[in-house]
Amino acid sequence: MIATVQREGSYALEVSEISRPTPPSELMDAIVRLETRAERFHTEVLDSLHRSEQAWSRILDALGCRPGEEPEAGKRELRLRTENLFAQWKDRLSITEDVWAVAVYILPTLAEAGQIGHSLETLSAKTGLTRQRVHACLRFLQKHRCIRQNGLTDSGHPIYVAELPPA
Repeated sequence: MIATVQREGSYALEVSEISRPTPPSELMDAIVRLETRAERFHTEVLDSLHRSEQAWSRILDALGCRPGEEPEAGKRELRLRTENLFAQWKDRLSITEDVWAVAVYILPTLAEAGQIGHSLETLSAKTGLTRQRVHACLRFLQKHRCIRQNGLTDSGHPIYVAELPPA
């Protein structure tokens, strides 16, 4: 030992494999599960951000403008009405992705024309949701007083109009 210190400048015991503590298998399993959940969560967040970006892009396309561009006067007014409707809806309720998809599609038309009278099949094709899911989203928006039915089209589809927020 003294000779080793003189020769190498220090002395250390060799670490045996037996003296190294090994974590219990339950702890290792828990760590693996947590890492898997964290990875899944990060993937879901990134997917959600991507879908939100696509939704905003669809709104901009519907309004006929892009960031950095100043839209024509009529389109600027439409954009302000659409943004106002969206802000009112956002303040009043927590919108899920499906409801968001339907809202993104109908908001510009509601802001421009004051009403929308598309079939569930049309809304389903435009949003990528099932007919039943579109119907549930429209019912959700009606229940939360964002839209209300105001008659039927000639082909029998409901006509929805934007509803003023409750006082």
